[in-house]
Order: sequence, then structure tokens, then C-alpha cells
Amino acid sequence: MSANTFGHSRRGLKKTHKATIAGVAALGAAALTLSLVPGNGSTETEPQALSGTQQVAWSYNANSTQAKALAASLNEQQTALGLKAQQEAKAKANLAAQAKAAAEAKAAKAKAVAQAQAKAQAAAKAKARAAAEKRAAEKAAANRSVTRTPVFANNLDGWIREALFIMDKHDIPGTYAGIHRNIIRESSGNPRAINNWDINAINGIPSKGLLQVIQPTFERYHVKGTKFDLYDPVANIVAACNYAADRYGSMDNVNSAY
Repeated sequence: MSANTFGHSRRGLKKTHKATIAGVAALGAAALTLSLVPGNGSTETEPQALSGTQQVAWSYNANSTQAKALAASLNEQQTALGLKAQQEAKAKANLAAQAKAAAEAKAAKAKAVAQAQAKAQAAAKAKARAAAEKRAAEKAAANRSVTRTPVFANNLDGWIREALFIMDKHDIPGTYAGIHRNIIRESSGNPRAINNWDINAINGIPSKGLLQVIQPTFERYHVKGTKFDLYDPVANIVAACNYAADRYGSMDNVNSAY
């Protein structure tokens, strides 16, 4: 196409339909072919590449199908990009919310575990403290018991006093004088004394010990905490006094064979 032809075409266009090459490029179509419409609408021509810095005026019909399609396409692209950006932002926000919820759940679980461990440790300490206090109390009670238990001599005086100590715990009545009087009469204070001539001996159950007790009576009136031995002086005295309390009210009331 000659320069005259292009010039003729340019003179036939309206000023309001002219645009520079930069304006066309802004529409995003560097390689897009536009329709050039002269004022009388009778001729279409395509722009030719120009050299140098010569400015060339381009023209297009804003109401043409191509222009409308281009504008619609650009609008659709912009809308799609906007929707995509919104979706990506929403997805990012969801991920952040999920991460936050997971972190909070993890922290809550760790806190619950720590509280449970602290509670278990406190319970264990309390249990250990209670056990230690119980052991200390038992030890103190044992020490008090040892302290309260006197040491008795291994003779007639000591046997009577130890028997009275045990009798007091079991509410068995009797006095030192009453017990001593009956021991002297029955055995002269000999814990191994035995009667081999009275009716009990004839029946095969002789009287034995300090207070001359037969075996069936000893077994019936034996007091727990003393030896289960008829010849043991303390056990013999306590069993005899227990029997006398049942039959006579107290060993103090016994003044002869009983």
C-alpha cells in the first residue's frame, strides 16, 4: 500500500476514533489486528510498519464486535483473577485458622497432661507423707509403750508386780498383799511346786505353781499376753487371780484352799 493511500485513509477518519499505537498496546493486543474504518465506511486498511520515530495514528471503532469482545475478555480475565485471589486468600485464611486451632488444641492437651502429672505427683507426695506420719506415730507409740512397761525383777516380788501390771490392763481385781498371802500358803513362793497327794492329784490333774492351779482351770482362765505355761510364775498368778475374781470376787477374798 502506498503512502498516498494511507494518507487518504487517515484524512477520512474522525478525530474521536483515533488512538496511538501505545493505546492499542494497553488493550493487551500487540499482535491484534484491528479494523480501520474510514469516515464513509467504504474502505478498510491495515497499518504498515514504519521506520524511525515517525508517529502513526491508529483508529478503531469502539462499537465494533472485535472491540467489544476484547473488552469483555479483559473484564472476564480481571474478574477471574479477582475471584482466584479471593479464593486463595480464603484458603490461606482457612489454613491459618486450622493451624491456630491445632496449636491451641496441642497447647490445651499439653496443659491437661501437665495438670494431671502435677495432681498425680501431689497425690503421691501426700500418700508418702501420710505413710511417713503413720510410721512416725507407730514408732512413737512403740517407744511410749516400751517406756511405760517397767522392768520387773525375776523373783517373787517382781512376779507379783508384773502380774498386777497385766491384771490392771484386763480389769482383774487383786492386791499385792492378797496375792502374796495366798502364794505363801499354797507354795511358799516356789513356782515349781506340785501337789501329788490331794484329790486333784488322785484324779490325775495335780495342782501346780505359785498358786497351785490345775491344768483345766489354767487353760480356761489363761490371760492373753502371758505365757501358756502353768509353771510360768506370772502366767500362773494372773490365771489364778482371774479364776478367783470369777468365783470369789477377788484373790483378796481367798483365805484357804480354793
